[in-house]
Amino acid sequence: MKKLIFLFGLLLPALCQAQSYSIDWYKVAGGGGTSVGTTGGTVYSVSGTIGQQDASTAMTGGNYSLTGGFWSLISLVQTAGAPLLTITHSGNSAIISWPSPSTGFFLQTNSILAQSNNWVNYTGSIVTNGPGTTNSVTITPPVGNLFFRLGP
Repeated sequence: MKKLIFLFGLLLPALCQAQSYSIDWYKVAGGGGTSVGTTGGTVYSVSGTIGQQDASTAMTGGNYSLTGGFWSLISLVQTAGAPLLTITHSGNSAIISWPSPSTGFFLQTNSILAQSNNWVNYTGSIVTNGPGTTNSVTITPPVGNLFFRLGP
């Protein structure tokens, strides 16, 4: 009887049905990071790039889509007492904006957040909207890690 229960226990996993997900085209590459998202209360996470889908068009199926290539991170760091920075996404661009005028504060960047002495003044184009109430910077395409803050 014990042998019969043991054999049934071995066969039980074979009776379970697995989900049918596949990556049809891949490239072995190193690096990457972790991307986490939430859909309908369910949390999804993708880590690393080994076996990533080739950097071309998105693979889609059902409610899922996977776009290959390299992930980048553009993030804002709020400085106490400074005007509020915002970040939005438009197509293949990240747009950083803040109120104008912001007297005494300058847009600064840093590619390594852990190094607090790495902040430098942004040297690219800053656009002020028509009524002069908002400054903005557009990063196209976002590449690598880049952090923004308003600093003195």
